Amino acid sequence: MTIAVPSVPATQRPLFLICACAALAIAFLYLQDSDWRRLAMLAIGCGLGVTLYHAAFGFTGAYRKLLMERDLSGIVAQAVMLAIAMILFAPVLSAGGAFGLKAGPAIAPLNVSLVTGALIFGLGMQLAGGCASGTLFTAGGGNVRMIVVLVFFCAGSFWGSLDLPFWRSLPSLGAVSLGREFGYVGGVAIQLAMLGAILGALWLWGARIRKPLWGGEMALSWRTLVHGPWPLLLGAILLALLGFATLLAKGFPWGVTWGFTLWGAKAAMALGWDPASSSFWTPAWRQGALRADLLKEATSLMNIAIILGAGMAASLAGKIAPNLRMGWLPLLAAVVGGLMLGYGARLAYGCNIGAFFAGISSTSLHGWVWIFVAMAGNVIGVRLRPLFRLG
Repeated sequence: MTIAVPSVPATQRPLFLICACAALAIAFLYLQDSDWRRLAMLAIGCGLGVTLYHAAFGFTGAYRKLLMERDLSGIVAQAVMLAIAMILFAPVLSAGGAFGLKAGPAIAPLNVSLVTGALIFGLGMQLAGGCASGTLFTAGGGNVRMIVVLVFFCAGSFWGSLDLPFWRSLPSLGAVSLGREFGYVGGVAIQLAMLGAILGALWLWGARIRKPLWGGEMALSWRTLVHGPWPLLLGAILLALLGFATLLAKGFPWGVTWGFTLWGAKAAMALGWDPASSSFWTPAWRQGALRADLLKEATSLMNIAIILGAGMAASLAGKIAPNLRMGWLPLLAAVVGGLMLGYGARLAYGCNIGAFFAGISSTSLHGWVWIFVAMAGNVIGVRLRPLFRLG
């Protein structure tokens, strides 16, 4: 049996070397400080970037294919990811940690802010053409339009932080954790039943698995492990495992959009904005995050690592070919969609990762509310896409 040695097409080598050297430089800094937890987060983030890119594991496209083609493939993959994650999370969250490391759940209240933000985010997904994790790995893979989305995602998230005190003053039912209400075994059992009921309802609606989850053209080989593409189901399993590793290393479930909020705020400070003018930014820990290096903040570090990992994966796949040509309507959709993603995520306590994946993995009811409301936003967004000449 011959084993393919990782090789990078000649035209792709510059970006691969830049991403690899950047990751190694950051790793060296943490080795110097013996900061093993941040070193682990760097490695996990790069792994997430490679996995997201090689498995083309997106949320936006999966929802669009479900709505337009009744394709259940992406939804089944997400269900597998959630099922594995919630089973792995449960004993750790129940005990408050593992291996001597503390870990806590992602739990948020059920309120007007959550519902409004999830609806805005869902609509923005289809206009932008990506979600939070999708924006990171496609931007890291050299997609110029998604780089525009990322810039305005950060701007919208910062904007949302300025308005958040108002939204949080509106009616709220408080936070509900199924794990705390019924025990984590009971909470996970309830959620597994909910996943099964949703898939069953979609099957009765006529949705079917139209893309092989494992095998077919995406059968694994040594070459595909290096260069991709990966089976969708492999991506789901690895994302669940990496999400669990994040819980242990970070002490909190995987999130994305707090990093975007911080990037937007730092850019605003550079333009003269005063953090003292916003009640959201007055707490000491947020002031500390504003003053600290971007690589010192865990979510920001992992976001950067995802971009680097995706860049290396795209180079290995030989797919780095930036296209600077785009019509003004798709460009407008990228701007508006990016702003909606950022603003919506800030209101909704996270995105498809921080609210949906992390929330449901933590047995928080807000994760379920988020996905149902966000899907309504996706329905609207799919109908608006033709107006912006989005195929």
